[in-house]
Amino acid sequence: FSLKEILVARYIAPKFDRFPTAISVGDIMATAYGKVGRVITGLCALFLCTGIVGAQVGAMGIVFNVFYGIDRIWGIGLGCGIVILYTTFGGMRAVVVTDLFQFAVLAIGMPLVLIFGVNYVGGLDTLIATVPPDYIAIPSGHYSWIQLIALFLVFLFGETLVPPYVQRLCIGKSAKEAARGTLYSGLFSIPFFAVTGLIGLVALAMDPTLDSNLAMAHVVVTVMPPVLKGLVIAAVISIVMSSADSFLNSASIAFINDVVQPLRSEPLAARHRLLLAKAVTFTVGVLSIIFALAIAGILDILIYAYTYWAPVVLVPLIATIYGYRKGVSGFVAGAVAGIFATMFWDNALGEPGGIAGLVIGVFANLLVFSLMPKAGAPHR
Repeated sequence: FSLKEILVARYIAPKFDRFPTAISVGDIMATAYGKVGRVITGLCALFLCTGIVGAQVGAMGIVFNVFYGIDRIWGIGLGCGIVILYTTFGGMRAVVVTDLFQFAVLAIGMPLVLIFGVNYVGGLDTLIATVPPDYIAIPSGHYSWIQLIALFLVFLFGETLVPPYVQRLCIGKSAKEAARGTLYSGLFSIPFFAVTGLIGLVALAMDPTLDSNLAMAHVVVTVMPPVLKGLVIAAVISIVMSSADSFLNSASIAFINDVVQPLRSEPLAARHRLLLAKAVTFTVGVLSIIFALAIAGILDILIYAYTYWAPVVLVPLIATIYGYRKGVSGFVAGAVAGIFATMFWDNALGEPGGIAGLVIGVFANLLVFSLMPKAGAPHR
């Protein structure tokens, strides 16, 4: 995540002045691949956002269960319901305002958890001595170098230019401002992820048998003094909600702007667009709950969601931003190759070497897309 933010800030965000009217990924794709590219991108964005909200909703269920003793299923419904309400009725403004508040809370809360957690286990030296060496080694005893690099690429590809981040680039005051904000995000995320990773090691030192999904919440409940526990619980919930609301809002925009509008002969009236946006937000929220209940592992949900995006959209999207046109046939050929390679690698071959098919799919898309002939401007 950190690397892709820095790369986007350096090489992609400065080029967004080329798309002054864009509000979604589909708007950008339509400039090179017409209606076909726009609609397919919109559907992929919808599936991706639903899956990622599912991962966030699953985390909410765990948080409410550990912190408040609420059954996981009820916790999922409660957490998702809160996000659906303020995203549905507040839209992008509510998302931005809550994200600013949530950022302030988590920037304070997570370092506090780490400090109290390290003290709880007896200090940094004790923590390092307690954690099994293969958890600290690079690569760890659980991954080979190839598997570690492949996992790194899964999240690098899966998180690059997903709809909420593209929207933020589109609504910046200028491409320069958007690039600066993205760079700051990438730089801030490096120590932030280091802190959260160390909290994971604290949880391991406290209880090696603990379900990894419960690690953060377990440390908070165990080590934090009562006075600060409320602040930190708010921080953990903020982390989850700050992602869920953005993806809910983006799913609504992708469906209406990139799927419904291009397929209609006449544009929807503003009032009807608003009603449909609220309906889509609610529907995506419900579907995300189904994701969360069907797949227990939060990271597993994320990887599953990424397969709807990176093998299909990432390569032609970056090509469009850089002005390389391959036309509708190039887009479709690359997308088919990416999806087929991903599914064949995962399902028929069973992920040889523990490498996710998403990585193979992205490179298959890149190969086929590159071999297709160049094309001119499409019919939009």
